[in-house]
Amino acid sequence: MIESSTELPDLAEIVRIPAPAPRPQSLAHDGESLWLGSFETGHIYGIDPKHGRVFEKAPSPGKPIGSTCVGDELRFVISENGENDNRFIRRFVPGHGFKSHEALACPGDTGSFLAYSGKRLWLSQRYNKCVIELDASARPIRTIDVGEEILGLAWVGERLYVSTWLGKDRGGCRIAYIEPSAATPTLVFAAQSPFVGVSLARDGNRLWTNDFKNLSIVAFAIPD
Repeated sequence: MIESSTELPDLAEIVRIPAPAPRPQSLAHDGESLWLGSFETGHIYGIDPKHGRVFEKAPSPGKPIGSTCVGDELRFVISENGENDNRFIRRFVPGHGFKSHEALACPGDTGSFLAYSGKRLWLSQRYNKCVIELDASARPIRTIDVGEEILGLAWVGERLYVSTWLGKDRGGCRIAYIEPSAATPTLVFAAQSPFVGVSLARDGNRLWTNDFKNLSIVAFAIPD
């Protein structure tokens, strides 16, 4: 079920910093720093968001797609094995990199973006237009149909915010949310983005996303 509106406010941009590498894809915020994964270089970058300074760079076992923070660590969706594009969830420890022996297969070998509720990981599947609550072994607990392609997600309170892609003819990129605890979770569009926002990462009362085409990382006020 989708709640739509043709009169959406524009995304309230707060700050914009240059991405440290081409094709910025995955993005997470640990409370102090940003962690960006480049689809082109296959590296993870720890970034000081105040100055855009890179303080850590680490190789990835594949193409980083999506990520989220889980305590002092991160979890990444990684595309591996070249054209086979097998999708795995891997653990990344800042200062130490990826744990090569730890890999959880995404359900159906597909998955894009991650969010952490404080208890569970949630995984989006872009072309299946859904989000999946996962157990500790990455097995599905529940699936919520969103009805639109998902380009990013992040938890804020009881809401799961999503960056959605409706296509050029239907409205482009919109920031929306669902409330998974509701009896019937409904997609509510909250803001219109002038650019394609890839990934979402919460930072207090704002969200970060990648302006993929303009090689920028953008913070904006959480829309309501």
